[in-house]
This record gives sequence, C-alpha cells and structure tokens, in this order.
Amino acid sequence: MRAVFFGTPAIAVPALRALTEVADVRAVVCQPDRPAGRGLKLQPPPVKAAAQELGLLVHQPKAVKTGELTRWLKELELDVALVMAYGRILPLDVLEAPRHGSLNLHASLLPKYRGAAPIQWAIAQGEHETGISLMQMDAGMDTGPVFCTRSLAIGPEETAGQLAERLALLAAEVTRHDLGRALSGELVATPQDEAAATYAPPIDRATAEVRWTRRAFEIANLVRAMAPRPGAHTRAGNKELKLWRVTCAPGFEFPPGHVEIVESTRALVGCGDGAIEIHRAQLAGKREASARDLINGRILKSGDTLGS
Repeated sequence: MRAVFFGTPAIAVPALRALTEVADVRAVVCQPDRPAGRGLKLQPPPVKAAAQELGLLVHQPKAVKTGELTRWLKELELDVALVMAYGRILPLDVLEAPRHGSLNLHASLLPKYRGAAPIQWAIAQGEHETGISLMQMDAGMDTGPVFCTRSLAIGPEETAGQLAERLALLAAEVTRHDLGRALSGELVATPQDEAAATYAPPIDRATAEVRWTRRAFEIANLVRAMAPRPGAHTRAGNKELKLWRVTCAPGFEFPPGHVEIVESTRALVGCGDGAIEIHRAQLAGKREASARDLINGRILKSGDTLGS
C-alpha cells in the first residue's frame, strides 16, 4: 500500500513509525518549522525529525488550499493518506487525492469530542474512557464514517500529557492492525450518530482559567486537562499562579477562592462545593514548587483569596 502521512506533533510519531511497518510511505507532510526557545531558532516539528530519521521525504507546505499540494499528492500515485494531528483543515481535493482517500486517527471515541482538543476536553469533562477512532475523512470537522474504535481508561489523576502518550501508542496499534483491514473492505465504515456528537474546540486562555465557584472535582479535572500546556491559571495577589497538581479535599468547606493553610504544610482552597488541595504550582517568573515551598515562601497564606 502506497501511503503518505500527515502529522506534526509528538503524539503522531508512533503512528508514523507504525505506518512504515505496513506500507510504502512515499512522503510525510507536516507543518513548517517554528521558532522556539529563548533564541527563537527555527525548530523542526517532532514528526519531521522522526521522518528524517526514517529516511523519508518531508514536505512542509505553507498553504494547503492553493491546489499545489493536491497536484503533488496525485503525482505520488498514492493508495491512502493517513492523518493524525496535522494541525490544519485539509480541503476536500487534498483528502480525495489518494485512491482510497484520507483516513484520520482521531484521539476520541467519535462522535464524542470532535475538534482540535479532544484529549483535554475529555479530561476536563470528567470522562473515564477515551480512545482512538479510525475514520474516513470528509469535508466536515471529524464527521466522516468510522471504521473502528479502540478504547482505554483514563486514570483518576492522569494529565493530558500522560494520556496523550498512551493514546499515541494506541494510534500506532490501530495503524498496524486496522488500517489495512479498512482499505481491504474487511472493516466497514459506519456513519456517526449526529445526535450524540460533542465538540472539543481549541484551548484558549479563558478555558484554562480556574473559576473557584465551580465544584471541586471540576477544578481538579481542569488542572489535569491543562497539564502540561497551557496550564490552569489563577491569580495570587497581582501575579499569575499556574496549578500543576491538585486533588479534592473532602471534609473541608471554605468560600470560593479562600486559602486556608492546614497543619502548616497543606494549602487548601475553597470551591463552589468544598475545597481542593494544591500540591504543586508555579508563580509567574518562578519555578514549579511544592505546596510546602509555596507556604514557606509566603506565596500562599491563610486568608488569601485566589482568582481575579
């Protein structure tokens, strides 16, 4: 099977490696290099680095709707394009350029969590299960028929970063075992139930802000969902405080945002229905720190109020 792979971030790398095991990968398409680090030097995306290591041709188009990408794909005489986290909406002419069109490895159990941030939203919404869906791509946003899904449980304290690593390995498994079956007709694509569809829009600053009037478990889920990027944030005095690990604190009741130091080492904060305990956080301009260090440094004090 002659294939091209579309992907950009680290989560897509295991699927690319798996594709090379089951297909003749003619090329890899990823987004352009971006400036990063203090020196803002151009850095290749993880998929490009992996593709170069594998000796594969890499294409990084600046635009995907000019027709040039479609012509290039047709010249490769492809059977299929496999897409995972490419990061741009591909037009229909690009999707239909290979003989079998384009298949997507989407990091949710479709039709739940269509869109750009399915991993983060699944955790933020308190889901206990997610997975990878192998779907035929069409002109909609993750609306195409689904060949198969493979699920896994979300750990009670698992962050989005940790979950993404496990989903990446699951996507590689789907690529090895299910892609060929989908193209051969062994797996039949089933239309999605539109009535059951939910959406996972991009994460913005407002999404990541902690609102202390929410329930404790909702705040704990948000903190997990926003780690490692962009980080759930609140205000501590006139500075931003990012929360990296919190847990619910049963048995405590304080007003929303109220800080209470318990036993000299525990930092509790009131929520809409109880409290959470901060275990690790980071004040703007400082390094991530434990609750004990934040208390000793007078960053968190009894009587403080977090939030804007």
